[in-house]
Amino acid sequence: MPKPLPHKKVVKKRTKRFRRHRSDEFKRIKPSWRRPKGIDSCVRRKFRGTIPMPNIGYGSARRTRHQLPNGFFPFIVQKAADVDCLLMQNRRYCAVVAHGVSARKRVDILQRAAELDVCVANADARTEQKKET
Repeated sequence: MPKPLPHKKVVKKRTKRFRRHRSDEFKRIKPSWRRPKGIDSCVRRKFRGTIPMPNIGYGSARRTRHQLPNGFFPFIVQKAADVDCLLMQNRRYCAVVAHGVSARKRVDILQRAAELDVCVANADARTEQKKET
């Protein structure tokens, strides 16, 4: 398994989710964020003491954006030939097998990745044999 290049630690400016205004008051209003659009909305007008709204200032550092906890950046792979793109970049990027790839094709991708010494982030997904009970 290749080791990732030395990397900066990912620092999240905000880890709490942004909650929808007044979602705690009504059961019919789900907490997933929706921008307030009312003409008198105190949240839209950014009054003091109101809930914060998502904006560009909460974005993460460009250097560590999309970085996985293992230090690699993801590269989505759909067939075994796509792994060849990571031949020279195997210390910066790791392969991530796409969601719709079948178990048979996943085995081919994992074999090719092992030959080229490429890390696969979701290597154990849909590959183990069914256990007999």
